[in-house]
Amino acid sequence: MSLLNEILSFNQKFVSEKQYEQFITTKFPDKKIVILTCMDARLFELLPKAMNFKNGDVKIVKSAGAVINHPFGGIMRSLLVAVYELNAEEIYIIGHYDCGMGAIQPQEMMQKMINRGITHDTINMLNYSGVKLTDWLRGFEDVHESVRHSVDMVRNHPLLVKEVAVHGLVIDPATGRLEVVE
Repeated sequence: MSLLNEILSFNQKFVSEKQYEQFITTKFPDKKIVILTCMDARLFELLPKAMNFKNGDVKIVKSAGAVINHPFGGIMRSLLVAVYELNAEEIYIIGHYDCGMGAIQPQEMMQKMINRGITHDTINMLNYSGVKLTDWLRGFEDVHESVRHSVDMVRNHPLLVKEVAVHGLVIDPATGRLEVVE
């Protein structure tokens, strides 16, 4: 089931009533910060409020678990664009407690894919092509260690200048309490 018609109906009213005006800003983050955090729905409003940010203050990049899997993937590219094109001077990598990525079991997820119609042939073809699905889909056991790993990957990236501060934090999605990890 899609909510598209409901969304479009609301959007038409939103635009016609000029409700967007309160959000007008530029593409450049006012606080010169880019945040990589998890896509967890609990953080959607909580994280900016817990950090005292409003619309336009920061760039927010989201990925499952706030994990950077590859130094030359889309997440790292987004962080570099924020630094070099959008004037961000600090990077915050923020994981959270009770993260769904901490519970990911690759074999179980692959079985869910099969149950929904992905064929064994497709999975085998990817594995034979060098894509280790069990590694690619693997979550993490310790959110602190996961944040440290991502911070280390960013800090040591060959295309990031050392002047850019990189911080690692963990947020409690129940209270909004932030803890510095790195």
